[in-house]
Amino acid sequence: MSVGTDFKRIIRSGLVNFSRNPLVSAVSVMIMTVTLFLIGTSILMNALLSFSLTQISDRVDINVYFFPNTPESEVLSFRDEVADLPEIISVDYVSEVAAIAEFRERHEDDYLTIQALDELDDNPLGATLNIRAQDAAQYESIAQYLEGVAESSDPIAGDIEKINYNQNKEIIERLGSVMATIQRLGMIITGFFVLVSLLITFNTIRLAIYGAREEIAVMRLVGAENKYIRGPFMIEGVLYGVVATVLTIGLFFPITLWLSKFTTVFFGGMDMFAYYVNNILAIGFILLVAGVLLGIISSFIATRKYLKI
Repeated sequence: MSVGTDFKRIIRSGLVNFSRNPLVSAVSVMIMTVTLFLIGTSILMNALLSFSLTQISDRVDINVYFFPNTPESEVLSFRDEVADLPEIISVDYVSEVAAIAEFRERHEDDYLTIQALDELDDNPLGATLNIRAQDAAQYESIAQYLEGVAESSDPIAGDIEKINYNQNKEIIERLGSVMATIQRLGMIITGFFVLVSLLITFNTIRLAIYGAREEIAVMRLVGAENKYIRGPFMIEGVLYGVVATVLTIGLFFPITLWLSKFTTVFFGGMDMFAYYVNNILAIGFILLVAGVLLGIISSFIATRKYLKI
């Protein structure tokens, strides 16, 4: 008998096992679908949080504030010096006039603040340099460089009023901490459902073995090899994984479409539905591998334990 014929018979027997107990198979598929859904959700959440962190990091900069009446030539000279650093992507100069104009615009609805500002004879705001790095990881070294200049004997040091980097750094670190916590929580929940899925599929295969005990006994009597006995149950486990994967992939279409309304507004403009569609092959492959592995592992353990092979 050819290998191809043997394989076809094993698959056919696996299909029979799968359809023999539709209710039990449906429960196994449902639990495995929940497990794969959580795995898929973890993938999408990681993508969403990473996108949000990148967006926030891209908007972060280091602001160097100068005392009022600092000569513009000195500020511009320092700007050119900072711009020559290899880590810097841009240095924007905001003059004293532009700074007070922006301040007025931000507080245009605050009557008391505008009134107090009008009573001042001089502009209380100095010029500002807004510095952006090539990479978020480089801000730390840039901040250290600027703080070193501010504490040095450089002539510009006495004109620097404040360097605000630590506040921005805190925002990034807190977001990163929240992201790590969510990832850990997702892994724990997913791990729990993986275990539940394995147990349920294991017991489903065990029930299938019990239901086919007479057939298995006959196969043993006629000298059937272990692969012919174990194979159909392994195929049954694989079918659970395949069906659960198809259901999970289908579920994510309406869910990501609905979520995209919120993610585009609250998470830096990320379209969750577009991301899912663009990466469906990669996500589907991960879910398929996870589902098939869950089915194979639970089937292997069940057949090894209850068939003694």
